[in-house]
Amino acid sequence: MEHLAILPIVVPLFAGALLALIDDRHHTLKLAINIAATVVLFAISLWLLADVHEGVARTTTYNLGNWPVPYGIVLVVDPLSAVMVALTSILALGAVLFSAARWHRAGQHFNSLFQLLLMGLSGAFLTGDLFNLFVFFEVLLAASYGLALHASGRSRVKASLHYIAVNLASSSLFLIGATAIYGVAGTLNMADLAVRIPQLSPSDLTLFQTGAAVLGVAFLVKAGMWPLGMWLPATYSAAAPPVAAMFAILSKLGVYVILRLSALFFDESGTSANFGDLVLQYGGIATIVFGTVGVLASQGVARIACFSVLVSSGTTLAVIGYGDAGATAGALYYLVSSPLALACLFLLIELMERGRSAGDDVLAITLEAYGDDEDLMHEQEVGVATPGAFATLGAAFICCAILIAGMPPLSGFLGKFAIISAMLDLGAEGGVPAGAWALIGVLIVSGLAATVALMRHGINTFWVSLDGVLPAIRSVEAAAIVLLLGLGILMTVFAQPVMAYMSMAADTVYARGEYLATVLSNASLGGQP
Repeated sequence: MEHLAILPIVVPLFAGALLALIDDRHHTLKLAINIAATVVLFAISLWLLADVHEGVARTTTYNLGNWPVPYGIVLVVDPLSAVMVALTSILALGAVLFSAARWHRAGQHFNSLFQLLLMGLSGAFLTGDLFNLFVFFEVLLAASYGLALHASGRSRVKASLHYIAVNLASSSLFLIGATAIYGVAGTLNMADLAVRIPQLSPSDLTLFQTGAAVLGVAFLVKAGMWPLGMWLPATYSAAAPPVAAMFAILSKLGVYVILRLSALFFDESGTSANFGDLVLQYGGIATIVFGTVGVLASQGVARIACFSVLVSSGTTLAVIGYGDAGATAGALYYLVSSPLALACLFLLIELMERGRSAGDDVLAITLEAYGDDEDLMHEQEVGVATPGAFATLGAAFICCAILIAGMPPLSGFLGKFAIISAMLDLGAEGGVPAGAWALIGVLIVSGLAATVALMRHGINTFWVSLDGVLPAIRSVEAAAIVLLLGLGILMTVFAQPVMAYMSMAADTVYARGEYLATVLSNASLGGQP
């Protein structure tokens, strides 16, 4: 129990190192180790969730080597970090199961890179120090570079080169911002920084805010805020399906860091209260608008899914900008529901496109553009039974569309409803802010746009002739889709306890006293050095 906090980092680290030593010709062995390590990570993440939810203290720390804060490395487990690690492990389990059909053999070192990506993500969510956040950030980026290139292909290489260039620039901004912060405050421990900020002189405070702004830009690039997220649709749509499913959580890492740092550094009672809030509010709304336009303009479902990732990020960023615990609780619920649906859709895309020729795609687009509905084949096929696999794909696609569009009764609707309700509550005393009305409006319009775009593509895909080769779905692929969709549906069935947990997570983030007291008490749950 006392070493539980470090296991989400240690397990994928050792699994990735072991997999790197095994020859790639042993595909089955490497896949088995990858799946086993991911299952263990999933079990650990559930243990962390239960420990945080049922424990006496909502925040616990793990001081590596028993070095006191701020001199040593500290891991912090609270409701927010625990739920993000759990979400990472769930997406990873779905992706690795889907890859077992054939994608793990499509390129070299897939399994080891996959585990190193999990190590970087888990460490980034659990760390309480900006320097170690940079270390884990670079680990996951290095792994994502290799995964983005997995399975080769000209379009994949082109998109990956853009992805690498953008993220190298983002890493440089991270270093510049962290250096400025350290030069002013003399520490990079997040809790220690939160204590020292009010003690800074006006000139030093200005330099600190400049460093924080540069640091924020680095993570807004990762979150995909407009206009910094232009790279995202091309990269995600070109990636292999299990890789794209895992990439659905990468943008949420940027959102997580923005939420964590803004709540710690710029609380309402401090000298830098509301720093950057307007940027998040209106930048998030602009991102939703950009993503909505992209959803409507996209002809392929992969591009629709990519622009939906931007809509999801913009929604959470805009809500974070208001600094309200109630609204943030709804945003966290939506933040968990949205990647599950998007990851499932990325996996479904590959199954839906099996057996379809390029000519079929061109014909569907031509018919849609010119309104040619005189198809005699439709009259001849009335009453023909739909094969089970095709019908199953259609049902799964409908569930994903409902989740992504935020239509009732599934969890996507509940998350958006909670956000809109909290936005309206902001004006209980002095009227709803204009920005809140704008956010509510674009949320509704984005849901309508997603409904139209996904319905259009669903008709072009499933309401067609079945003379071609029908997709063959393997059991591991079906298991991955059932896992992700099932959890999205379970979030609807158990909405009350899930929302209660998200409210606890939001309260813990904004009521930062417990976080600061726990980290700065130098209490250690680790072993002796």
